Amino acid sequence: MPRVKRGTKRRAKRKKILNRASGYFLTKSKLHRAAKEAVDRALKFAYSGRKQRKRQFRSIWIVRIGAAAKLNGMSYSTFINGLKKSGIELDRKILADLAVKDPAGFKHLAEQAKGAREKAAA
Repeated sequence: MPRVKRGTKRRAKRKKILNRASGYFLTKSKLHRAAKEAVDRALKFAYSGRKQRKRQFRSIWIVRIGAAAKLNGMSYSTFINGLKKSGIELDRKILADLAVKDPAGFKHLAEQAKGAREKAAA
């Protein structure tokens, strides 16, 4: 078998890694081996970070809805339960947006949730 010298392929691969590592500190942005380790680590954190962002947003939405529900005299869980019983299917992102930008609309939803809970209890 003939010998393969990998010239352009090798250079392109290394250049891609060094471009990704530009801005890193000292050898991590200049030497291939250190840059490869740093880039691999960064990509691992980026992947898990995309998953964590979804969790963090959901928890922020829940906090905002809970605070707005407290202003209307109910807890978060009773508010969500009342919405489910009244057949209102809004997700937490929309509810949190309503809580911040349209308190009157949120208050109307809270009243509907209260009514549905009382109706179910009776």
